[in-house]
Amino acid sequence: MQPGGLFILILRPLQITKQLNMKIAVAKGDGIGPEIMNAVLKIFEASKVPLEYEFVEMGKWVFDKGFSAGMTPEAKQTIESLGILFKGPMETPKGKGVKSINVTARKTWNTYVNNRTFQTLHGVDTVFSTAGINIDITVLRENIEDTYGGVEHMLTHDVALSRRFITRPGSMQVIRYAFEMAKKKNARRITCGHKANIMKITDGLFLECFYEVAKEYPGLRADDVIVDDLCMKLVTRPDTFDVIVLTNLQGDIVSDLCAGLVGGLGFAPSANIGDHICIFEAVHGTAPDIAGKNIANPTALLLSGIAMLRHLGFMENAAIIENALLFTLENAVHTGDFGDKKIPPVNTTQFAQAIIDNFGKQPAIGAKPILPNLPVTPTDFKLEKNPMLVSAEMGEEKIFGVDMFIESDEQPAEIAKKCERHAGVKFRLISISNRGTQVWPTGSVYTNLVNQYNARFESLDGEALNQQDIIGLYVSLSGNFKICSFELLNMWDGKKAYSLAQGQ
Repeated sequence: MQPGGLFILILRPLQITKQLNMKIAVAKGDGIGPEIMNAVLKIFEASKVPLEYEFVEMGKWVFDKGFSAGMTPEAKQTIESLGILFKGPMETPKGKGVKSINVTARKTWNTYVNNRTFQTLHGVDTVFSTAGINIDITVLRENIEDTYGGVEHMLTHDVALSRRFITRPGSMQVIRYAFEMAKKKNARRITCGHKANIMKITDGLFLECFYEVAKEYPGLRADDVIVDDLCMKLVTRPDTFDVIVLTNLQGDIVSDLCAGLVGGLGFAPSANIGDHICIFEAVHGTAPDIAGKNIANPTALLLSGIAMLRHLGFMENAAIIENALLFTLENAVHTGDFGDKKIPPVNTTQFAQAIIDNFGKQPAIGAKPILPNLPVTPTDFKLEKNPMLVSAEMGEEKIFGVDMFIESDEQPAEIAKKCERHAGVKFRLISISNRGTQVWPTGSVYTNLVNQYNARFESLDGEALNQQDIIGLYVSLSGNFKICSFELLNMWDGKKAYSLAQGQ
């Protein structure tokens, strides 16, 4: 890969074939989506990209027709048969209890890594470009797990719970991709962003997987940074970073932060990569206030499309289009949302035509080498069942206790008296916490309480328990409390697999 170029790792098994038109699924999107998609496809057509398009129905208007998934069954079938979706920005209706179509698509088809490259674009003025600081950062975000599972419950009328899933197989997928990409990019550095100092079990697992994979790549400089410190460093010295891999929510925030470093989401391409299906999209909003006015900026979608072309092996087309885009930006051609205000802006159609007119021209900075096309045919996957991701257990699993999450507006000492009466001959009450802070057997009267406690019980004699023991305690406690939920306290080879309360 050329330095500074947009990079997408091809993960699907490929074979060289003769130059044939490849068919992909295209969803134009909502708001400005159709306008910017038409502009990008016009550029592709002018470059004679050997693609055919199957247009599919997705987005807000599909929700409004009664399809709760935001796509028609025919669209889902088409995308699964073609393996590539090129999509414009889409809106999820507010207040209708439906899930984001963007998140649904990524999770349904297990596009487990979100790949976003943020580069200084000459002609797009930022604080850093003005200072002569060049940015070339790739953010790789885990795309399936974390709080984006959207598993939430009201435990009491005052207390909401969101479950955060971090798995070893899911972490290994995105982290291994990150190291492979960093190796092919000749990256100076690969960094894991995390919050393992606080979320020691979940982020701790992600960080553990990072360094486990790092051992297989001794030629790469691998390090980690706590995510809040990472954000501070990104806005002070972004040029010191190269490849960053993060969990889903943290990656979502950091990737938008990085977009701000290079001019905004209008200049930030996005690719969602899976083993079977990949999605290339613009991640900015639908801008309904300017929809239909033909003034939207198509750059982010075009950059995502260029990444898609490289993914599909159309290297020559990708380089010609990207060089023309860079040349166009260098020459101060711009839509109304950016650029020199002394120079009149062009509309969406004119911007696309300017790029087409500049085919064959080289930008002064960051020109991409013209490589020959390598048209490929993806393996035709016909899955019979859902793939199961399970790693080998690292030792013998035993249950040594349970956290009982109970509803009560009583004081901790009163709750402890009742809980101890139910402990029986197998359990002892270890601690009671409220919102993660211990309030019994020690605590502070200055700790504000809500009406949901965690009563932690452990094995009385240190022997392993079984699920029937836990259920027996649940039934007994339910005589005094509403049990909102419970979690087993597991151990593997004597190592605790659960966190302590603050102050415990």
